[in-house]
Amino acid sequence: MRRKKLGFALGAGGSRGVAHIGFLRAMEERGIRPDFIAGSSMGAVVGACYAAGISPARMHSAVRKLKFRDIASFQFAPFRKDGLLKMEKARKFLADLIGEKTFADLAIPFVCVATDLERGKTVVLDEGDLIDAALASASIPGVFSPAKIGNYAMLSDGGILERVPAEQVKNMGAEAIVAVDVLGNLMGKKVTGGLVNTFLRYIDIIDTRNTVLLRAQRPYVSLWLEPDLGGMDQYRVKNLEFAYKKGYETGKTHAEEILRLVEG
Repeated sequence: MRRKKLGFALGAGGSRGVAHIGFLRAMEERGIRPDFIAGSSMGAVVGACYAAGISPARMHSAVRKLKFRDIASFQFAPFRKDGLLKMEKARKFLADLIGEKTFADLAIPFVCVATDLERGKTVVLDEGDLIDAALASASIPGVFSPAKIGNYAMLSDGGILERVPAEQVKNMGAEAIVAVDVLGNLMGKKVTGGLVNTFLRYIDIIDTRNTVLLRAQRPYVSLWLEPDLGGMDQYRVKNLEFAYKKGYETGKTHAEEILRLVEG
C-alpha cells in the first residue's frame, strides 16, 4: 500500500509555540518525519529550523533558558519605525542556530505565511532567505516593524489571517495533514485591565473567531491537535519548558494515530 505524503501545519502562538518543538521531538522518537511543513508566526520559526535540519533536541536546548533580552530590544523612536522592538537579536539567534540558508537549502520542503498589510491578504513565502521569511511571519503588528521582502513592503505576522496554515501545506502536496494549534480557544484566558491587555484581548477574540471559521472550511485536515497549555500567556517569554512538555505529550498521545493516517 502506498504511503500517504504527510504534512505538518504548525500554527502561530508566540511563546506557546515552543510546544511545536516538543511535538516534533515526539514524532522523531516514533520515526515520523513529515514530507512537507507549513508554518505561521512561531510555527514558522520552529518549522524553518526543523526543515533546515535542526533537531528538536537542539532546538529545545537553545530555547529552554531563553529570555526576552536574548531576542528583542527596544527601538529608538518606535512610533516612527512602526514597531516597539528590533528584530536584530532574534535574527542573530536564528543565524547562530541554523546558519544563513535559503529555502532551496532545506532538507524538507517548507513554506511560511505572512500578512500583507497593504493588500490585506495572506502571502506564502517559499523562496529566498529563510530567516528573513520566518521573522516576517512572526512580526507581531505594533510590536515589530513590518518586514520588506521582494515586492512586499509591509509584511506582518502570518497569524493575523492564517493562524494554522493547513491550506498551504495541502497545496504543497500533503495528503495526510496534521494541524497543530498551540493557541486553541483563547476565550478561556483571564481578562485583565489596562490598555495593552485590552488591545491583546481584542486580538484574541478576533483570532479565535477567525480560526474557528477557517477550521470548519477545511475538512481535508486529517487531525487537528491542540496541546493543553491552559492560560499560558503567548506574549511572555516564560514557562517555555511547560510548553515543550505539553507539545511532547500531545505528540506521544497521537503518534500511532498519525502513523495510521500515513499508512491508511
